[in-house]
Amino acid sequence: MAASPAASAVLEDKGPCSAGHHGSDMIRDVLSRVGDKWSLLIIGSLRDGPLRFTVLQRNIAGISHRMLTHTLRNLERDGLVSRTSYPEIPPRVEYEATELGRTLFEPVLGLVNWAADHHDDILASREAYDDRD
Repeated sequence: MAASPAASAVLEDKGPCSAGHHGSDMIRDVLSRVGDKWSLLIIGSLRDGPLRFTVLQRNIAGISHRMLTHTLRNLERDGLVSRTSYPEIPPRVEYEATELGRTLFEPVLGLVNWAADHHDDILASREAYDDRD
């Protein structure tokens, strides 16, 4: 039985969003990290400088202690956030965007601002869609 032309076709590279792009797996992996809601909010919160864990948690509505810890560790692992522990009593730990992490400020804040600017339009579209039936 011969394979269909579609099944045997080689994927064409049409840029970084296409399945045929050489680095598409890595791109998808990085976007899943920096594109999740908590990472975006953490990176945006660190724009003005280092913050303590409790300040981050207070500034990011709805994030649990466990999720903040998990997300910060992943961002640190990816080299986007650094963690500095100070030998004080009580212990003080601060998180700061690294040089690489700071390169995300513009696109992250652009996306956050876009979401804020278009929130009402999106809600109206959702309501119109839901009312179609």
